[in-house]
Amino acid sequence: MSALKPVKTIYGDWSVRFAEVWSELENAVSSRFAGQIISIERPTEVATDLPIYTLSRVNAHAVLGFLKEQCSYNFLTDYTAVDEGAEETSSQRFKLVIHLLNMKNRGRIRVKIPLAENESFPTLIPLWPGANWAEREIFDMFGIRFDGHPDLRRILMDQRWEGHPLRKDYPLRGYQVFITPEPIDPELLK
Repeated sequence: MSALKPVKTIYGDWSVRFAEVWSELENAVSSRFAGQIISIERPTEVATDLPIYTLSRVNAHAVLGFLKEQCSYNFLTDYTAVDEGAEETSSQRFKLVIHLLNMKNRGRIRVKIPLAENESFPTLIPLWPGANWAEREIFDMFGIRFDGHPDLRRILMDQRWEGHPLRKDYPLRGYQVFITPEPIDPELLK
């Protein structure tokens, strides 16, 4: 068995079913943003279930806007980050990972955007309002900042928590115990 030839499921083989959709999308994106895409990984060439578009931070908003407006990838299904770790040889430690769905043809794609240690990224809220809470979670867990975010503060951890628990350099036993409840911001009670 090969990772490039997955086991057949009751849902069928995605690489056969969506080959034409993915090929058309790749042609449209490549012709419009020639030289601006870092890489495109296809399910038939690497062990992945979806095409992966790796974009540079500089032009990611233009490509994502094109994917939404022109290619109908208008549903943001998932938005998270990955810490590649300090042992990564490149200066791009983090990757933002975005999953998009085309509601018309049910095509799915994955977009990755590499970021350096202290690099911020413009918010995706103007494109997908649902990115609001996902960006807060990414900030809380990884410490990645989003320029233009209307309310970038912790969403899961206590406001007094130091550090970001999903970073690879965070200690495994990095317990922080608070004996008093988290203070409530009076502005939130209005």
